[in-house]
Amino acid sequence: MACFTQSLTGADKRLNRQYKLSLIVWALVSMYPCAARAQQQQPPAPQQGRTSVTGIVLDAATNQPLSFINVAFTGSRYGTSTNIEGKYSLAATGAYTRVTFSFVGYQTVIKTIRPGEANQFTIRLSSSQTQLKEVSVVSGRSQKYRNKGNPAVELIQQVIDHKNENRMANADYIQYDQYDRIGLSLFNISKKFINGGFFRKYQFMLDSSTTLNGVRQTTLPVYFNEKVYQHYYRKDPEKTIQILQAEKGINIVKFVDTTGVDTYLNRLYGNTIDIYKNNIFVMVNEFLSPIADHAPNYYKFFITDTVTTANGKLAEISFTPRAKGDLLFEGKLLVSLDGKYAVEGCELNVNKQININFMRSLRIRLEFKPFPGGRYYLSQSNVRADFGILKNKGIAMYGERTVTYSNYVLNAPRPADFYEGKELQFVAKTAQPDTAIWNRQPADSGMARQNEVYARINRLQNMPSFKRLTWIASTLTTDYAAIGPIQAGPVGSLYAYNTQEGSRFQLGGRTTPEFNNTVYLDGYTAYGLRDNQVKYNLTTFLSLNKNSPYRFPNDYFKIGYKYDVDLPGQSFAINTSQAGLRSFQTGSTDYWLYNKIFTLGYVKDFESHFSYNVTYRYWNQQPAGTLRFRLNDVTSTPVHDLTTSELSLGMRFAPHEQLIQGSRDRRTIKSVYPIINLQITQGLKGVFDGAYNYTNVTVDVYKRFYLSQLGTMDVTVLGSVIAGKIPFPLLNISPANQAIAYSRNSYNKMYYLEFVSDHYAGINFTQSFNGFFLNKVPLIKHLKWREYLSGKVLYGGLRAENDPARNGDLYQFPTGSKDSNGTYGLGSTPYVEAGVGIGNIFKVLRFDLIKRFNYLDHPGISAYGLKLSIRPDL
Repeated sequence: MACFTQSLTGADKRLNRQYKLSLIVWALVSMYPCAARAQQQQPPAPQQGRTSVTGIVLDAATNQPLSFINVAFTGSRYGTSTNIEGKYSLAATGAYTRVTFSFVGYQTVIKTIRPGEANQFTIRLSSSQTQLKEVSVVSGRSQKYRNKGNPAVELIQQVIDHKNENRMANADYIQYDQYDRIGLSLFNISKKFINGGFFRKYQFMLDSSTTLNGVRQTTLPVYFNEKVYQHYYRKDPEKTIQILQAEKGINIVKFVDTTGVDTYLNRLYGNTIDIYKNNIFVMVNEFLSPIADHAPNYYKFFITDTVTTANGKLAEISFTPRAKGDLLFEGKLLVSLDGKYAVEGCELNVNKQININFMRSLRIRLEFKPFPGGRYYLSQSNVRADFGILKNKGIAMYGERTVTYSNYVLNAPRPADFYEGKELQFVAKTAQPDTAIWNRQPADSGMARQNEVYARINRLQNMPSFKRLTWIASTLTTDYAAIGPIQAGPVGSLYAYNTQEGSRFQLGGRTTPEFNNTVYLDGYTAYGLRDNQVKYNLTTFLSLNKNSPYRFPNDYFKIGYKYDVDLPGQSFAINTSQAGLRSFQTGSTDYWLYNKIFTLGYVKDFESHFSYNVTYRYWNQQPAGTLRFRLNDVTSTPVHDLTTSELSLGMRFAPHEQLIQGSRDRRTIKSVYPIINLQITQGLKGVFDGAYNYTNVTVDVYKRFYLSQLGTMDVTVLGSVIAGKIPFPLLNISPANQAIAYSRNSYNKMYYLEFVSDHYAGINFTQSFNGFFLNKVPLIKHLKWREYLSGKVLYGGLRAENDPARNGDLYQFPTGSKDSNGTYGLGSTPYVEAGVGIGNIFKVLRFDLIKRFNYLDHPGISAYGLKLSIRPDL
């Protein structure tokens, strides 16, 4: 028997009691020898009809419903678990005579049932945890928590030391079945709204059977999705393949023209929650696992109980963060005491001091089942979280994701060519209802409620009033108004203002697959009251895979012609982010170009998220505003316009990319994987009046680093080189930002057209600490502000052949004046700017103070600037 002695002191009585209890429990559990556990199974009963059992499971002491209680026909492979309300429903073909109710920490109950008939029980489970009497040790002073000599920490260290042998990925080959269910519902809906004239006709959609945090709630289901996968894993070389066998779901907010919502929600609620990893990704952040390699440095641990189950003796370890505001969990672990120190179950919660916006609560429960050889494999994970604008009142969103894992098979490799297939595969007719597949999935009242919701949705979608409401909501959210097979828009571009055009009015539209799923048209026409110019754009897409051009994957030819105004080096016409803030500029913005652009290209996306495009572009630039094109000769000969012909090849690779696809573009859900872009452009002199030969090669690599409690760091490394003699409009124009809105990809203290180069290399980074420091400052920590650091360094220059000061036959650089800031070549000194920001102000505002460190002698330059961002974020 291991023996631990220590004098106990401490000002905090509760901490003192937990610490002493850890010592006592450890001393008692250490008396038990390690022993392997064997499961006893009875042969299945002969199949003589269908046996079913339903009911509810309650805590015998509190009479509260118990969720996640295991319910199984004794000796069979058929089982389920109770839902959030403690209800269960289990049915299978066979003459089963007993049903078992079990869960870690509760006494197992076995009930005799009538085979081949319907049975119903209300079950009350009593706690099986042995409450240990506290032994008081009196000393002259109290002792604070510490790791040294703490038996709970020593036990956790054993769990950490045995992680590799206990995790599933330790096997050479694994396959299992996966049932994945996720749902979202609105609750705390005001009675006034529910009973009002607008919503009265939709009251049949309400569900009054849901219990949240022990309180009966009326909810409005808005999204449900169910999927069934077969999962295959190979350790070396590592490869994971998922085969989607069936899928069904509903979405009453489908007017939001966005695909990939289920991908984002699954990531939000934890794609795969692996307690054995150092970090667990959930709710857009990484949380340090309580059994991470260095977990004892960040968590406090206490042995709080021993638990005896049919599988053997377990130790219950409670844990809590050392610093309440950090991205850490609090909860309990159940650890086997058979010498393998495997996690048999866990509950992970977060306290309300954690810096996640709008989240009211988060709870994660993981259940593990023993497998031959002594390992415990994950059998079910459940994540519940609710969100609201206000902390404790008002309408809120409740989400729950349950994933069940079954039918594990170890070290049974498939043929080698099987592992050469795609990581995500689909069987034929995945979306078709397959009664056999769905009947094999875990049956509970949650699934029954979903079946009821499916029927309600069918009724809702046929209501004319809902169709009208959907059209209005779709117009507001997608920026396009559907008129039969045509969409008018973008609605947000109907009116704009700038110094060149004055008031700008624009009308546009595009066709949809209902018009033609092979040929797509997209265009607009615009008019400026100040310049009295008509602008227009028309693009035709020929889709080879019958997919619209703004949906992944692309496989299309395109041809288009555009005449419009823009800023040199900028592309505001396609950048609508924070458009309101971008209307406000600092300094002069009077450099303009009228562009005539003809494009002919081909775009191809692959399932691996490698893509390429080949494009020919005819580009005519005519200066406007105070911008002038003048030759670098004695008379400064004016140049009316500049014409180039270009052939370009663009390549992009984003391994393991997941996308949210909207009505106009698609957004990458950020992950640990890099995104690489390469663009090669060749100027063609003499082709359709092309004036110059040149080659431009540009590359950039983006990567997000997750730093656990220290937040995230976004890093972009970029570079370019141009070969050939060309005037400044064709050089690399460094992207500047004079708007008051902060831009991650631009230089926020650089003026438009300020720097040009024919070669450069740079690095941009933004570090988001997610409140790691501010959450520890008294008073300020209650504001939940977040800290940011940013930096941008750009090094480059101009060769003599492209510098007007050293070579004739080029265009003169614009010179600085009261109306403009002038243009300069990057010199031997790199351009450097850095910023510090405070965000999450009122949960939506962020202010960045930017400092520019050099080239301060340019006209109109100030060293400091303040940028504003409006962006709600979790």
